Amino acid sequence: MVSVNRMTLIGNLGSEPEMRFTPSGRPVTSFRVATNWRYNTPDGERKEETEWFSIVAWGKLAEQCNQFLTKGRLVYVEGRLRLHTWEGQDGQKRARNEVIADRVKFLDRQGNVPAGEAKTEEGDVNEVEPEDIPF
Repeated sequence: MVSVNRMTLIGNLGSEPEMRFTPSGRPVTSFRVATNWRYNTPDGERKEETEWFSIVAWGKLAEQCNQFLTKGRLVYVEGRLRLHTWEGQDGQKRARNEVIADRVKFLDRQGNVPAGEAKTEEGDVNEVEPEDIPF
């Protein structure tokens, strides 16, 4: 049986990315992306809803996201949806859906940073094209 777990998002960063390292030294960066949905109610009223997504990037992609992404920046994210569960300090079980990114495309230009793309390849190796390098 074939199955697919794929998320594609285009939205704005809601805060600065946070990079940390696992005990083995592997980089991981997390950030939140907001998407908007606009629609008209049956009464003709225009509404807008915002959905927030937690994004997690690993390895070289984590380093690139931490270096180039800033709050408010427009990004394209591809990855898989994962339910992350943990036990809080109060002993309660907690859960949150996260998108584990394997491709992030920087859609807008800010300052001297080019609109570029970073992605994860097999074996968690990220490739950056020469035109994506900001110098």
